[in-house]
Formats: sequence, C-alpha cells, structure tokens
Amino acid sequence: MRRGQPGRPLISGEVRDLIRKMCRENPLWGAPRIHGELLKLGIDIGETSVSKYMVRSRKPPSQTWRTFLENHLTQMVSIDFFTVPTIRFQVLYVFLVLAHNRRRILHFNVTAHPTAEWTGQQLREAFPFDQLPRYLLRDRDAIFGDEFREQVRDMGIHEVLSTPRSPWQRAYVERMIGSIRRECIDHLIVFNETALRRTLNLYFAYYHRSRTHLSLEKDSPDPRLIEPREMGRVVALPQVGGLHHRYERRAA
Repeated sequence: MRRGQPGRPLISGEVRDLIRKMCRENPLWGAPRIHGELLKLGIDIGETSVSKYMVRSRKPPSQTWRTFLENHLTQMVSIDFFTVPTIRFQVLYVFLVLAHNRRRILHFNVTAHPTAEWTGQQLREAFPFDQLPRYLLRDRDAIFGDEFREQVRDMGIHEVLSTPRSPWQRAYVERMIGSIRRECIDHLIVFNETALRRTLNLYFAYYHRSRTHLSLEKDSPDPRLIEPREMGRVVALPQVGGLHHRYERRAA
C-alpha cells in the first residue's frame, strides 16, 4: 500500500472532506484543534497533513510558554478578574478560579461591583473544605485586600503573588482568559450580567467536555474516548450556540 508518510497511509477523500468541513464550520480553529478532533474520531493522521488540507492556512497556537510553577501543578490554582463591556457601556467583572493540572474552571461569577468580601465569598464557594488547594496564585490587584487575604489564611491556603507587570508568571490563567475572549466573548454582544453568565456557562461546558488542548495531549479537561470508525458516520454537534462544534460518531 502506498504511504504519504512513514507509518501513515495516504489520506482518503472522506477524511479530506471532513477536514474542510470542520474548517468551514469552525473558522476559529487551527490545525492542532482539528487534529485533536480527528484523533477522537479514530482518524490517525499527522497534524502536518491536517494543515495541508485545511480550507485556509492558520497559525497554530504558541507552545513556547512555560511556568516555574510546574512542580506544584496538582496543588495550585490561579485566580483572576477580566472585564467585559456591555452594549450599554457598563463594565462587568468576571472572576475565575482555574485548576492548573487539567485546566479546569473550578468556579466563576460575574459582578458589576467587585469587592474583597465578594471575592472571598467566591473563593469559599469554589472549594469544598476537603478539597482545598495548597497554593493560590494571583496578581497584586487592590481588589484582593486585607479581608480577602484573611479569608485565604483562614482556609489554610498559601498565597503566591506574581511580581508587578509579569503576566507570564500567571501563564495558565492568562492563557485561559485569552481563549475565552478569542473563542467566545469577542464574537458576541453582551447585553447584561445575566446574559454574560449564561454565555460563559455554555462556553465552559464546551471547554470542559469537548475542546481539545495542546497541553493535555489533545484531550479535553474531562477526558474524551476515541471513537473508532466502526461506530458509524461523523456528525457535528453545535456548541456555544453554533460558534463551535463537537464531532462524534453515530450509527446510521
């Protein structure tokens, strides 16, 4: 049998069509994301082959970021705020709690008026008492005032503060916020706090259950099983209101 690369068969027309279909339906996706979906469908081809047959050329996400916190990957979470303007020019604040090991969003909430007391309450809601992290990484924003720090100490969590103007030290949560903006918020008009919370719930459901990640060996935070060809044809399942899709095999 002829082969395109050592150990890999030539790509069939069916697979080429599927790659192009994924490109058209998910214009925000690059080759690594499409390759991850194909692997979950039992299609074992190289990422370079995926790039070759995409509808338009795309630059894959950077894989150069690293963190000195890798030694505490399973013991650490990051927290941060980011802002979202509404159609009426109101500024909403989104608070995130991110677990480093599987890139899971443990908790989020939205408010127009963040306070240290409110932020401390979000932290308590994020962690059952028997599942507290050892370290909490954050920046030096004034919102994390004395009341917040006191609550963190009472929970027995050790704070790790990044140095000023050094977002690379909080690379996990910074990258997460960037993904939320690029893959969701930048493509929507936000009307109010309720609408933003509803949209983020949809995105995080997709993010945890369907979205493949380079840092997780192209798996999702909630691991997905590989579906062999024998399971049937490939169907597209709209996610986040059709902004993204999940691909599964279904019996005819």
